[in-house]
Amino acid sequence: QVQLVESGGGLVQAGGSLRLSCAASASGSIFSINAMGWYRQAPGKQRELVATFTSGGSTNYADSVKGRFTISRDNAKNTVYLQMNSLEPEDTAVYYCWVDVFRRGSYWGQGTQVTVSS
Repeated sequence: QVQLVESGGGLVQAGGSLRLSCAASASGSIFSINAMGWYRQAPGKQRELVATFTSGGSTNYADSVKGRFTISRDNAKNTVYLQMNSLEPEDTAVYYCWVDVFRRGSYWGQGTQVTVSS
């Protein structure tokens, strides 16, 4: 079992910034991450991709966050980050970390709330 621990959500005014972190771990076992990233779900809406690293190492961004959000990773720490700048009220959602682990499948974090006030 792979555990994901997220941090960094909160309340911020429009135009502000937040940085999310997600660390993956598996007690007593070695694992290899194929892909990882961030999704979000706003009230009454479906979960949507925000930014991910593909298995080939390239990045995907939702059109709505391009130029404002930056995804990065620290492979040594099995950690993925999401730097969110120029936040807008429309970015308000629960943000979920996601990883796809070699031969183990996909895992989701517990979610962290991001609220952007106008």
